[in-house]
Amino acid sequence: MRRNMTNLIGDGLAKIEACAQASLALLQHNLTPHGILAASRTEAAIARRYTRIFARDAAICVLAMCGSGDELLEQGAVDSLDVLATQQAGNGQIPKYVDPEGQDADFWYLGCIDSTLWWLIAVDHVHRQGVIDPERWQVEVQRAIAWLLAQEHQHFRLLQQNEASDWADIMPRSGYVLYSNALWYEVKRRYGLTSIQTTHHHFNHLFNPFQRDLPEYHRARLLQHYARRGQRDPGLYLSFVNLSFAGNEGDVFGNLLAILCGLASESTGHRIVKTIIAANASQPYPIRVVLHPLSRQHELWRPYMARHQQNLMHQYHNGGIWPFVGGFWVMALVRLGLRELAWQELTRLSSVNELDDWRFTEWFHGHSLQPMGMAGQSWNAAAFLLARRAVLGVSSFSAP
Repeated sequence: MRRNMTNLIGDGLAKIEACAQASLALLQHNLTPHGILAASRTEAAIARRYTRIFARDAAICVLAMCGSGDELLEQGAVDSLDVLATQQAGNGQIPKYVDPEGQDADFWYLGCIDSTLWWLIAVDHVHRQGVIDPERWQVEVQRAIAWLLAQEHQHFRLLQQNEASDWADIMPRSGYVLYSNALWYEVKRRYGLTSIQTTHHHFNHLFNPFQRDLPEYHRARLLQHYARRGQRDPGLYLSFVNLSFAGNEGDVFGNLLAILCGLASESTGHRIVKTIIAANASQPYPIRVVLHPLSRQHELWRPYMARHQQNLMHQYHNGGIWPFVGGFWVMALVRLGLRELAWQELTRLSSVNELDDWRFTEWFHGHSLQPMGMAGQSWNAAAFLLARRAVLGVSSFSAP
């Protein structure tokens, strides 16, 4: 096994290192005096407003830039968090994005709950690096946490949200959403917030309602019953749970975050990985973000999913291949001790970023593999660097 691992590292190391250098170069290219842009400046990117500082994109980039040793990227990490903080809403919410001049703050149609979550995670990361005054952003942090607490159910201690109000912004997930609540648990852990064990308990009972253990709270038992009624155990956490329906399409990103944030037990984590591998979700490139895309005939289909012909089956958030999520896939494999597989997937991740002369494509069609979306995606580069750190044994995502 050790010999095979050595050969694997040797075979893929040159490609991995080339991608690391290209990733750093892309982040430097996309950096502005006000922070990191979501994508490189092209006519298409400008028209679609990708040349903005998106909170979730920037936060993931901050995790990679702060600690990189590159002076410009280190400062860019602080600048990115600063410009988002200056446009924080009066109620504490962090905007979906701001323009590079810090004048235009957007909060999406139904709000954007994960912008605030990711911003808080990135702020904590920068503070832990010890590169800025510990008091910096403390007022904004307290306001952001207060806003999130106002979205929290007082028994479940899980966040509640509208449809299409997180990164999967034209998917019909609502109520209690797996992805957002994995991040909420991470925020609670990093900031020492109360009721974290209650959050952990209900996360694992609502999003995994197929276990025999029943929660004490009667409404939790009923929601668990509603969520599993007529369903088979999919081998993953459900993507969301609402009053009378739930999501079993197989949300890969949410499940990976459950592993990385410490919500999934080791056995559950390995079960998630086994399910993802069985669905060939990382073939030929990591990784498809939905295992079972929603068709127009599916009960969860919404007309808005066809907006711009974007979220049809095997496209965009409905089964497209997203390289930045592939970085979290590699990190989750490392977290579970699957280091040889992690090296293999990191090599494949470098290959997909390399396509079309290091285009760093936003996403690919899940079946045809056609490149889609914008070129020069900053979070592709950042997630790759985080994944590379993980396989090299350097802490990359979760706080100590």
